[in-house]
Amino acid sequence: MTTETRKAYLLGAERAVHLLATEEVASRWERESVPPGMTVGGLAGHLARSVLQVEWFLDGEIVGAEPVSPVRYYARLVGTSLPDSALNIGVRARSEETAAAGPAVVAEQARAAWERLAQRLSQEPADRRVAVLHRPGEEMLLDGYLQTRCVELAVHLDDLALSVDAHCPTPEATLVVAVDVLVAAARDRHGDEAVLHALARRERDADQALRVL
Repeated sequence: MTTETRKAYLLGAERAVHLLATEEVASRWERESVPPGMTVGGLAGHLARSVLQVEWFLDGEIVGAEPVSPVRYYARLVGTSLPDSALNIGVRARSEETAAAGPAVVAEQARAAWERLAQRLSQEPADRRVAVLHRPGEEMLLDGYLQTRCVELAVHLDDLALSVDAHCPTPEATLVVAVDVLVAAARDRHGDEAVLHALARRERDADQALRVL
């Protein structure tokens, strides 16, 4: 599982690095993106952070906390669909902070981080933990965290490609991990019956049970 997860992550990260370096992204940096309230640059910054943050988290201080699973990482989130929620305000602020360096710098930072991670991840043990820096004191297993990055890469590769009219499909291996995590998070949040209704009886899907982000 460790090898497959890390390969899926690196494939998705490589595709993100490619898209971030395109002229389509650079030329539309200040324009509005498909997700409301974000510029193309902000969205690109958010996508880049799914590469950059892995290094930051690997270098964070481990304190021995019980690791959070990738499913709970998403299932517990609140306000994901509300543009002005504290969650989304924070996401946009961090994304714009990264984007402030400009398209060339963001693309180069992401490329360099991906190249380092391609070497580093192969050397990290299966029980390696990382610090979740935006939640002080919280930790995840590295492979669990990489599964959450597969979600972010899959979702925002699609968002950014659509925002700049580029053809940049997410690698199948990355998509598989992303869908597995999100469906499991939906089951954790709403229960299996609600998820069954969302999949097979949409007229009974009062809670939009498959909507995790």
